[in-house]
Amino acid sequence: MALFFSRRPRIAVVQLHGTIATGDGNLNIDTAGPLIEDAFDAANGRPVILDIESPGGSPVQSDLIARLIRRLADREDVRVHAVIREVGASGGYWLACAADEIHANPMSIVGSIGVIGGGFGFPDLLARLGVERRIYTAGGNKSRLDPFSPQQEDDLVFVQGLLDALHAQFKDWVRERRGKRLTGAEDQVFDGSYMLGVRARELGLIDGFDDVKGLARQLVGDRVKIRRFAPKRGLASRLPRLGMEAVLNVLDRQRFRLG
Repeated sequence: MALFFSRRPRIAVVQLHGTIATGDGNLNIDTAGPLIEDAFDAANGRPVILDIESPGGSPVQSDLIARLIRRLADREDVRVHAVIREVGASGGYWLACAADEIHANPMSIVGSIGVIGGGFGFPDLLARLGVERRIYTAGGNKSRLDPFSPQQEDDLVFVQGLLDALHAQFKDWVRERRGKRLTGAEDQVFDGSYMLGVRARELGLIDGFDDVKGLARQLVGDRVKIRRFAPKRGLASRLPRLGMEAVLNVLDRQRFRLG
């Protein structure tokens, strides 16, 4: 009697979870890049699913990850599907746009196609403490946006120019990837607002509603086996970030985020 075994078809799922930022424990090209490459190597002509759970973060890292996905998709000639869980907003939505189709839950948070930046100002604090600040620069704008100096009008113009330029690139990316599927007016789609998945579908930001398992069965069949590509989490990634790093994040006056 001969025995025949049929191997269950597999589909690669890349986990893209967390804040998009440099450093260990965050979502960036260094942590996600190898996972993405391994997933496409294992695709064997089948679609790749992006499992997205991210409120956004660095525009640079968002673009690096998204461009890598597109290069590998074109090289391997496979389609890419994104599934947004709770949140795929701002930089998280930037990642989703790397897919050929975007899926979400009707109650997922989607969109937020905008850029935000800011900080704090303490121009009178040192004087109250009796502290004399001394700052030396070469270059007229080297101390631009210094939190201990009064805010200058030309600084506001400078920052707004940066924000507008980043926003323009974000909009161009969404238009490039979504094309004629965008049905909403620009002031509805690109005003920086986030929305529920049901509204995102009306405006053409997503294509339909599904979860990872349901989509995998739809793409490959009921016997599909999901092969998940996710980062290994060590103890360090679960510890809170304290001390000077937290202080620097608060005082960082030139950080711009997608979300």
